[in-house]
This record gives sequence, structure tokens and C-alpha cells, in this order.
Amino acid sequence: MARRTKEEAEETRVQILDATERVFHEKGVSHASLAEIAAAAGVSRGAIYWHFENKTDLFQAMLERIRMPIEELARASESEDEPDPLGRMRQLLVRLLKRVELDPQSRRIHEILRHKVEYTEELGDLRQKMQDLSADCDLRIAKALRNAVNRGQLPADLDCRRAAISLHAYMEGLQTNWLLVPAGFSLAEEAEDLVNSVMDMLRLSPALRVRVA
Repeated sequence: MARRTKEEAEETRVQILDATERVFHEKGVSHASLAEIAAAAGVSRGAIYWHFENKTDLFQAMLERIRMPIEELARASESEDEPDPLGRMRQLLVRLLKRVELDPQSRRIHEILRHKVEYTEELGDLRQKMQDLSADCDLRIAKALRNAVNRGQLPADLDCRRAAISLHAYMEGLQTNWLLVPAGFSLAEEAEDLVNSVMDMLRLSPALRVRVA
């Protein structure tokens, strides 16, 4: 009986997150209410508070659902034991771009994240949390790049911090702009060439080399 109760609780949590995505996507994060999310999920507001503290907590749990499927690839590129960190990173970047177009859930959440969230007072410290997440992403990318340098896959004098900032901004910009005008081109079809171009930048750009005083 206890296991069944746990399974039911998890089902309810999934229902709530599914409804959160739909309501956030339709109304925007700041205009969506917990009452509307509860109604869309077919549960009470109390059920939401059983699983989540507030709207910010819901937002973070929603993001986690698209982060987890790619976490294994990200960790592989960051591992010093990985023999092909640059190859793993390339796989990760291609997959990120393709799923924005091809996976409905990923596309919906990215549209919310990039075009339907306002950092209002109601959302509390969400802005700071997103800033911390972005900074952590830069650090993780830099770690993967250092692994690639150590494996001889990238120039020994690559400025990994600056390269990580550039790579992060490139990927964010591609996804944000494509979501705004998706009819312009197929992000999935262009994904490999778009990632190859940023790989070329890492290998060849003089601006990404360590500057000697």
C-alpha cells in the first residue's frame, strides 16, 4: 500500500508539472496563477503545495525535466577520464539544438524560458537562481574545454574561460532567435553544421587565445 501511495504521489507531481508547462506557455509565468495550474492539473492548490513550495519551485522543477536527459553527456565531457571530451561536447550541442525543434516538451519549455518569463517580485529570487545557473554552466563548459585541451583536441593556449562564455552565448542565441522565427530555417537540419562552426571557432579564433602580457 505504501508503494502504491508513493507511485500515486509521483503521478500527481507529473500531472502538476505537465499542467505548469501548459499554463506557463499559454499565459506567461508572471500571469499564471497556482489556482489555474491546479485546475489544469485536476488537483487542489493544497496538492501543489504538498509537492512544491511556490511558483519559483515549480519553474525550477520544470527546467529540471529537460536538463536531466542530457546530463549524462554533459558529465562525460567534464570527466578527466573521458578519452574524447570534445566529441562528447559536440554530441551534446547537436542534441540540444535538434531537440528544441523536434521534441515538443523541450520546445515548449525553451519558449517559456526565453520568451515568456518576467522576473517580477512575485517570483522572488528566480532571477538570482537563473544567474547562478548560467554562471555554473560557464564553469562546466570551461572544465570540458580544459579536458579537450589536455587531450590535445584544442589548442594548448585556448582561453577556456573566454571560450566557454562565447560558446554559451552562441548556443543561447541560436535557440532564442530560432524560437522567435522558427520558419527561417530548420534548427534540427542545420544543427551539425552550426555546431561545427563553433568548433572551428574554438580551434582557430586568435581572440580565444590566452593573451601574453
